[in-house]
Amino acid sequence: MNKRPKPEEIVSRLRQVEVLMGQGMARLDAIRQIGVVEQTYYRWRKQYGGMGVDQLKELKKLQKENEQLRRAISDLTLDKLILKEAAPGKLLSPARRRACIDHVRSQFQVSERRACRVLGQHRSTQRHIPKGRADEDRLVADMIELARQFGRYGYRRIAALLKEAGWSVSDGRIERLWRREGLKVPQKQPKKGRLWLNDGSCVRLRPEYRNHVWSYDFVHCRTDDGKVFRTLNILDEFSRECLAIKVERKLNSTSVIDALTDLIILRGSPAFIRSDNGPEFIAQAVRDWIAAVGAKTAYIEPGSPWENGYCESFNGRFRNELLNGEIFYSLREAQIIIEEWRKHYNTKRPHSALGYRPPAPEAVITIDQRPIMH
Repeated sequence: MNKRPKPEEIVSRLRQVEVLMGQGMARLDAIRQIGVVEQTYYRWRKQYGGMGVDQLKELKKLQKENEQLRRAISDLTLDKLILKEAAPGKLLSPARRRACIDHVRSQFQVSERRACRVLGQHRSTQRHIPKGRADEDRLVADMIELARQFGRYGYRRIAALLKEAGWSVSDGRIERLWRREGLKVPQKQPKKGRLWLNDGSCVRLRPEYRNHVWSYDFVHCRTDDGKVFRTLNILDEFSRECLAIKVERKLNSTSVIDALTDLIILRGSPAFIRSDNGPEFIAQAVRDWIAAVGAKTAYIEPGSPWENGYCESFNGRFRNELLNGEIFYSLREAQIIIEEWRKHYNTKRPHSALGYRPPAPEAVITIDQRPIMH
């Protein structure tokens, strides 16, 4: 089988025909002399007629450059399409990059090498098959159960509860599993400005020890029948412990005195009691009673709830973690559930300001079971 002649050979044969015709030979005879048929000769002359060897080399060089430019433009266009396909999501983790590269390869039929180069993934990382720890399934199950039970907790509080339950895990591992399972961290509340005085200071009595400053405030809610009930929340600002939550349909200054009396009998009198300027707190009977037990009042500036920040923060968590997610069918049911939540808040719930420890953890008493030797 004859090989297809190279362009240089074709140009050489065409020049040979021209020489033979110049010597007086007929065209058909000259064409037969170079060993091709007449149609092939005319096709060659149409493509390479009047062209020398140097011109042919220049043409091949230009064709090669055009092919390289065409290939570069095609590569850039394909790279742009790959990046556009991967643009809808951020590829911050190797796992997401692996999944994205597999998707791109199936979408555009490109090689693994090219997809990794465009998306910035090392090929060894792409080929690495991650192996989870043996206890990861149990850890994820416990984490999801706590997230289901305490729906408004973030991964840091969930990590603290897992550590308390006996897991030896870091916050980083819990965060990775938390995000992998699609759990969402509760949104932060927007920051609010402070009420500054003329000298540039913000008046605030800071607690220094237990029973130094108590704060209290009201929170409103409704039972399922639409009737309103109020809760009186009393907080120790230093330990962050919720001392009491009194739940009634109506709470007035007499109710405030009754709640404080029970607490002072158990815990002693605080140095200061902080509150806003509500009528139940500035009533003369309440002020006289507080002074009689040896405490002082610390009222905040009107319209400045951030000065009572400890209690306001507690009220927000109380509403966010309990009231907004519960349906109370009766006042008695509300009293029982709220009291259970208060005990959990004091003894189990991790508090970020206390190093993710609860305000008043329960003491564990162990009894030696060994027999007594006589």
